[in-house]
Formats: sequence, structure tokens, C-alpha cells
Amino acid sequence: MKIALVQVASPDSETREERIDRVEAILRGINGAELIVLPELWSAGYFHFDDYETLAETLNGPTVSMCSRVAAELGVHLHFGSIIEAGGDGRLSNTSILLGPDGNVVHTYRKIHVFGYQSKEASLLTAGSSLPVVTLPFGAVAGITCYDLRFPGLWMELSTRGADIVIVPAAWPAARREHWRLLTTARALEHQIFVIACNAAGSQQGVELGGHSRVVDPGGNVIAEAGPDETVVMVDIDPQQVQAVRNEFPVIGDRLPAYNTLGL
Repeated sequence: MKIALVQVASPDSETREERIDRVEAILRGINGAELIVLPELWSAGYFHFDDYETLAETLNGPTVSMCSRVAAELGVHLHFGSIIEAGGDGRLSNTSILLGPDGNVVHTYRKIHVFGYQSKEASLLTAGSSLPVVTLPFGAVAGITCYDLRFPGLWMELSTRGADIVIVPAAWPAARREHWRLLTTARALEHQIFVIACNAAGSQQGVELGGHSRVVDPGGNVIAEAGPDETVVMVDIDPQQVQAVRNEFPVIGDRLPAYNTLGL
């Protein structure tokens, strides 16, 4: 299964419309991928907090429409990172969507752990409350977003719900890049899953993004990793490796169903 990680920048000088057109050209230049993944809030720019309200869009908005059209024309699964979703109740969410090869939505996730440290996300956006796992031809797939990487309880639940592959779009700053690398490796290793993590590049509002998008296999091995700059990384994975690793080293089978019942 061929995967393309599209690690793009969202410079302050570029409008959303210009960026959507530029990224569409990048997507159309990718040959042979079966799954394409983009970073968190790439069209709006994660750190453009003052523009969140005006850049919010519905699931029929310009970002989703372009990605849906390209997914259908290329015949690929396309995880478009995330958008600022304008809900019908007036609330805004950081919403990620995986599109199928026909351009239709196959998985939707609204970021549960919205970020409040040196960020306005937590005050501007509403946290999600569901954690779907969807069965696709290449396995059971889930998606979480950026800061969600730091919460082991969320990952334990993904594992319990049967996820084989977890897609992680992010706008992770360069200042904490080693945390990004450590956590993506640790989550893959401890749950014996593929972690497909696509980060943003460049700078936004004076914040340098970390890049280093990566794919980690169920044994904790990094099988592809980008550098810090805007780029497209292609990688092949074998989804059957998940079950093979679990059969060879069945650590998940030794896990207790709950640990809060242990005596003191």
C-alpha cells in the first residue's frame, strides 16, 4: 500500500484560496499513491487564530470540495488533514475527514483535546466527543489530531476498538519536535499499529512548525521520515504486518482490561 505524506506550509502571506490551488497542483502531481495525507488546518493555517471565524467552512466548503474532487479523479483515499468546521449550532470544531476513492466521506473526527498552551484553539473551538474506527480495504482505520498524541487513554481506547492504522494530521511546533518523534514511535510500538503522521512545515505567525512527518510500523520502526521543509514523502507499507507483529509478540493479549481495579 503506497502512502503519500504531503507536508505543506501555510505562510502568512498566502490566502486560503491561493493555498488550496497550490495544494491541488501538488496532489495532482502525486503518482501511484493509494492513500494521501495532509496536515492539520493547512488551508486556514493553525496559528491564524484571529481568522478562525472567517475561515471556518462547512463540510461542503472550498477545502473539502477540492479534496473530494481530487480524491475521486485520482481514485485514492485522501485524508485532508483538518478544517475549521462551522457547525450548524454556531460552534467551531477542528474537524478531520478521510475521503474514499469516490470522493465521499468515510471517516470524520473532531479533535477531542483542543490545545490551550500558547494557543487560542481551546478558547475558540469546541472539543469533539466521539472516537470512530472504520473498516477499509487496508484495515481498521482511525484518525486523531496533533495534541491528541499526548493522551495514552485515548490511544488505549483506539486499540481496544480495533484500530490497525491511526492517521495523525498535525501542526506541531519545531520547539517540541523530539516529543513528536518520541510519541509517534511510542504509540505505534505500545499498540502494535501503524502510525501515519503528517505535520505542517514552514512558519505561521512567528511560530516555526516542526515538519518531520513520519510513518512508524507496528514494531516501532520508523520506515519514512521527512525533513523540516515542505515536501512529499512516498512510502510503502504492508497492512498485514499488524497481525504478523501481534502474532509474533502478543503483548496486547497480556494487557489487563482495566488497571484502576488493582489494589494499593
